Amino acid sequence: MTAMQDVHSDLATEAAELDTLLADLNHEQWTTQTPAPGWTVAHQIAHLAFIAGMARLAATDAETFEAVATEGRKDFQGAVDAKLAEYLADTIPAVYKRWQDEQRAADEALAALPKDGVVPWLVNPLPVGVLAAAGLMELYAHGQDIRDALGVSRTPSDRIGHLAFFGTRTRDFGYLARSIEPPKEEFRFELTAPSGIVWAFGPEDAEQRISGPAEDYCLLITRRRHRDDLALTATGSEAERYLDIAQAYRGPAGEGRKPGQFATS
Repeated sequence: MTAMQDVHSDLATEAAELDTLLADLNHEQWTTQTPAPGWTVAHQIAHLAFIAGMARLAATDAETFEAVATEGRKDFQGAVDAKLAEYLADTIPAVYKRWQDEQRAADEALAALPKDGVVPWLVNPLPVGVLAAAGLMELYAHGQDIRDALGVSRTPSDRIGHLAFFGTRTRDFGYLARSIEPPKEEFRFELTAPSGIVWAFGPEDAEQRISGPAEDYCLLITRRRHRDDLALTATGSEAERYLDIAQAYRGPAGEGRKPGQFATS
């Protein structure tokens, strides 16, 4: 694959771009419903504050992180919902400030670690760069919900390369979320970046292949667009099924988006 930019600087840039969007929102906009059922813009930012706080702990205080994570593993969704309620009990400006502080602290803490370092995470320890890519995925996905709610378009950039790579490495999550045995054979992914270069992952001679715009692939694996509204092509029956179930995060898939819910790519 073609070399990408530094994941840590791209993570910080993605956060700064979202922060710019949020800076001038009024109360009505903060309380606008997003495509995620029951979640307003404020809910989305509270969730991002929680995720960034966990990443900061993982990077700076493994012992405390493990204590928090152990409790959360007993009922992960319950723990997430509880934190969301806790954050949202505060004022919207306080929620916004909390996200800004947690995001900045997490970005700086991850960037300060050795590039070959490993940090604890919710299921398995992760390389520092992989956790940064996961953080970028969170910002991309929830930032998309916010943009959709406010009617703001995104200017795509090659920062999504980290998310595209992350998606190919977490290919099995969509299968596992549905209790389906993942295929043993590797896939070939050929994804065109916003700049026009092609990112290729997986064996060149793989029978199962996914191709198309990298932006569309990122919208697919974050389940922010339905496959029918994306210009992705599958070759092979397993690759075809993958486009229906792809997700780059562990746990329940959520209800995703409906065909035609948004303008096609």
